[in-house]
Amino acid sequence: MPHPKRPISKSFKRGDLVEWNSEAGRVRGVVIKKVTADLRMHGYVHHASRADPQYLIKSLKTDHVAIHKGGALRRVHR
Repeated sequence: MPHPKRPISKSFKRGDLVEWNSEAGRVRGVVIKKVTADLRMHGYVHHASRADPQYLIKSLKTDHVAIHKGGALRRVHR
């Protein structure tokens, strides 16, 4: 019996240019760190692991630092 399909996890590295959807529309930023352990940020614990990492991203427009899972991000070519 075939294995059920798992979503392909997107992996990014420091310096990658990415974009994501926010309440204000599409935002572009640069990955500053891959997070592989739970992290408290903005009063909330973001759950991450080696198998399911999250990424700290610095917005190019506002310098705001956000955290997102790889599935929410899309690599942008410079």
